[in-house]
Amino acid sequence: MEFTHFDAQGNARMVDVSEKPITHRSATAEGRIALSEEAFAAVAGKTVKKGDVLTVAQVAGIMGCKRTADLIPMCHLLNLTNASLTFELLPETREIKAVCTVKTDGKTGVEMEALTGVSISLLTIYDMVKAIDKRMVIREVHLVEKHGGKSGDFWSGTF
Repeated sequence: MEFTHFDAQGNARMVDVSEKPITHRSATAEGRIALSEEAFAAVAGKTVKKGDVLTVAQVAGIMGCKRTADLIPMCHLLNLTNASLTFELLPETREIKAVCTVKTDGKTGVEMEALTGVSISLLTIYDMVKAIDKRMVIREVHLVEKHGGKSGDFWSGTF
């Protein structure tokens, strides 16, 4: 197996995608944050003193998608055509599930952008709610599916 992020001398490098064709690509990632009963109720009831947690986290996650190349050293700067982030409140487990889908027409995929969007949104929830609950747990951040590119489609199945 060839490791594409290293040159012949073992130095880190950005993968050269200049000869690849432009294709439509998309990726979806998700993750969860578990909260205490009090914190979950505050987020759901929109009573957190810092503001509407999910709206702020949604904007932060989308901003994170757009800044992925600034955060992950070997990621290419991509012209995203869409980034969406939604949340699902799961009262039975006191979790919030974040789902991020990112699209582009480009030479490389958007998996890292989708994963970054989910991660930043969950970190934003943590930041806004930590005064109520410092024991929140972020977990199960993973790629759900991706489409396009040389490696084709991917679907993770049941996580």
